[in-house]
Amino acid sequence: MGIVRDGDLELMKEPGRIVRKALNEMKDFIEPGVTTEEIEMVGKRVIESEGGVPSFLGYNGYPAAVCVSINDEVVHGIPSTGKVVKRGDLVSIDVGVFKNGFHGDAADTVAVGVTDPRAMLLVKTVYEARDRGIAAARAGATLGDVGAAIQDTVEAMGFSVVRALVGHGIGRRLHEPPQVPNFGRAGKGMKLTDGLAIAIEPMVNQGDYRVYTLSDNWTVVTADGSISAHAEHTIVVQGSEPLILTA
Repeated sequence: MGIVRDGDLELMKEPGRIVRKALNEMKDFIEPGVTTEEIEMVGKRVIESEGGVPSFLGYNGYPAAVCVSINDEVVHGIPSTGKVVKRGDLVSIDVGVFKNGFHGDAADTVAVGVTDPRAMLLVKTVYEARDRGIAAARAGATLGDVGAAIQDTVEAMGFSVVRALVGHGIGRRLHEPPQVPNFGRAGKGMKLTDGLAIAIEPMVNQGDYRVYTLSDNWTVVTADGSISAHAEHTIVVQGSEPLILTA
């Protein structure tokens, strides 16, 4: 479990900063006509130019530096020269960076010329759910408080929270205990303590919450073909005001 000490916190801020810079430059680059591999190359260039290492590249055999997932792809989309962004797409980008002995991890969803109001509401909802989950991550609160805050926000809008995938502890390893579900009951589960570093990352589907993995063994898609959105921050629990390392 990643409990971050004061000296380590300064070290961990740096991969978080690089994650944010990579995400911002990738978001600026995304437009109709670009391939998901081209998006990946922007992120990889930023990470390496800042002295970081892509956390995902080679992780359990993952073949790329970042994840780029479109529409019904929930997470872990493998960048490709053959996958081209079109107007109306939702593009989720997920970046991990290793530097100073620590990892940072965050994700954003970009709406590319989207005009459908329900799709835009989905994107707005995933960010609101992430932020409410973060606000619930106070010392003395529980993982159930975080999950309930996310789930309640999502379901109030008529969407569903993916249950097969969760957030996670983070620190010297990309994925550490505890698991951080995006659903749950307030007051239940592990108590949060000062210094706990976690990645809070709701994945929200327009339709049913169920998902499955494609034959590439990585790309997770919605079971009913509905669109999905993903948003993530790495945070450290600090009293009543969590510190967001990837802001």
